[in-house]
Amino acid sequence: MTRRWGLRTRLLLAFAVLVVLTAVAVAGGMYVQARRVILQKAQDAAALSLTDQLATMPPLSVLPPTQAELDRVAGAVSDRIDAGMAVYGDRWSTSAATGVVSPELRAAVRSGTVAWQRVTPAAEPILVVGARMPYAAGSSTVEVYAYRSLAPEERSISRMATLAWLTAGGALLVAALLAIAAARGVLKPVRELEEAAARLGAGDLTTRLRVQGSDELASVAATFNNTAAALGSHVDELRRMEAEARRFVADVSHELRTPLAAMTAVTDVLDEESATLPPDAAEAARLVSQETKNLTRLVNDLIEITRFDSGTASLVSDEIDVKEAVAATLKTRGWSGWVTANLPSGVTARLDPRRLDVIVANLVGNALTHGAQPVTVNLAADPERLTITVRDEGPGLPPNVRPNVFQRFYKADTARARSKGSGLGLAIAWENTQLHGGTLTAESGSEGGAVFTLTLPRQGSGR
Repeated sequence: MTRRWGLRTRLLLAFAVLVVLTAVAVAGGMYVQARRVILQKAQDAAALSLTDQLATMPPLSVLPPTQAELDRVAGAVSDRIDAGMAVYGDRWSTSAATGVVSPELRAAVRSGTVAWQRVTPAAEPILVVGARMPYAAGSSTVEVYAYRSLAPEERSISRMATLAWLTAGGALLVAALLAIAAARGVLKPVRELEEAAARLGAGDLTTRLRVQGSDELASVAATFNNTAAALGSHVDELRRMEAEARRFVADVSHELRTPLAAMTAVTDVLDEESATLPPDAAEAARLVSQETKNLTRLVNDLIEITRFDSGTASLVSDEIDVKEAVAATLKTRGWSGWVTANLPSGVTARLDPRRLDVIVANLVGNALTHGAQPVTVNLAADPERLTITVRDEGPGLPPNVRPNVFQRFYKADTARARSKGSGLGLAIAWENTQLHGGTLTAESGSEGGAVFTLTLPRQGSGR
């Protein structure tokens, strides 16, 4: 699955979210608390001012009060607060703003308590405070209300809100800087681990990490070092075993060459005398001769493979005429009459003639052995590269065979009888192609049959 968020991004987001939530919570709590305190202070001050005025004001001497008395009371209250009102029953003082006094507030004031309420009749909030007017003869039913604008308090609260948001923004900026610094410190060991893993994967088994501290990242670095050391030990052991196996094959192949040379000499004599031998003995002599040749070819191929594996195989390049070289390969092996060769003249290249002979011989021999005639060899060239195509009319190569056709000892049908070849011909052809810096591919032709395509540089760019 594609990774959408990197570790650095996730750390930055985590820091930012944490700080924003903390800043919003703290700033919000401070804002709510400050708002409550400011409004409570305004309410307490207005209620205290109203009760002080009523306490110092001469009480009413007669009920019901006249309109002039209601206006006098409202005017006295207005001297100290923005505006005042007096009401008795349904009668209000002349300058009363009846819309700011709610029925709930009047009911609370009639019960004898000092009550207040915040209302917003227009765009500006207003604090309304109410109390009962004292009466000389006892309880009074005259209600006195004072109201004042809360605009100054609202402006103070708005300034506090702006300050809270600025504080949150500053905290977010500081958090981002801290997150970047923390991410850099945390991710540096992770980047070093990533780079070390890449070097280890590329084959540098000496890669190690510095172990600093005793935290989890130090534990990961120590585990990586232990794993790299164990892997290096296993790889060294595998290389040692592989080298021993190659040396064993090379030693066995070389040791077999002497007895095979003697056996070949004997079989040559038997071939010459086979006409004078009884039929059964002559057949046995021919079988021994053929198997000796097959074994000799196998030993020679194994020796060639060990040279490739050990890195001792090298090119002895020369400027050659490719047409003549390919024609000589076919003629030497007696294939000229079985193979159709389309070889244009004038194509030269700097190649190793012996290895080119091995490649072409293995490709044509494979086509004649496992394909079907006619077998065609085509040569084409451009200023940079030359291409040799070997085509047969056999059953072709199944899709599951093509990726493995150049492997050593590979058989498309594991149940088939042992082939006449060593099973290494195509592998040796591929190795020689790589040595020249070329390519060798196998596929099925559009009209059937197998097609092997050899492409080599003309200027000798091989290793």
